[in-house]
Amino acid sequence: MALTGILLAAGRGKRFDPSGVQNKLLQTVDGAAGEAVVAASARNMLAALPRVLAIVKPGDDKVAALLGGLGCEVRVCADADLGMGESLATAIEHTKGAEGWVIALGDMPYVQPATVRALAATVERGARIAAPVYEGRRGNPVAFSSFHLPLLLALSGDQGARAILKSHAVSELVVDDAGVVRDIDTPGDLRGDI
Repeated sequence: MALTGILLAAGRGKRFDPSGVQNKLLQTVDGAAGEAVVAASARNMLAALPRVLAIVKPGDDKVAALLGGLGCEVRVCADADLGMGESLATAIEHTKGAEGWVIALGDMPYVQPATVRALAATVERGARIAAPVYEGRRGNPVAFSSFHLPLLLALSGDQGARAILKSHAVSELVVDDAGVVRDIDTPGDLRGDI
């Protein structure tokens, strides 16, 4: 059994650049061989899982081309502006035959491939949800078994899967990977030092 990776890369990044001129996913991140944020995030997923589906927003041709060139399957979520729940439901609908999913965020380039593999392995061993914990803080990505398919398909708006995590048992995996709690929200977050 191999889980499918989902890379959510359809957000607007308004905290990074309120004007919307700079796409944070295309900014160069330190400590990732000078790659774009979303490219580093995708490479880490691709190094750990045989299949990764990336969800992008309409008109985001540069991000779509970059991710496709790296080996991700790419799907556009027509309703991406309505929130993460829409993007996630689109991804799950497209991959609903999967045994489970590791759901990652396109603005988290520091997550180690070993963490992604460990989360997938936790679900493969029978957990229904697995989430990483670094120094007492729960982070991303999060893995789900196909048991939660109906709930994931029902997501909408800006809710993402947070409600599922709050109302169901989560197998927490303690990791030595600060990347699970580190995303890119501001230009200062692009620096490789923590």
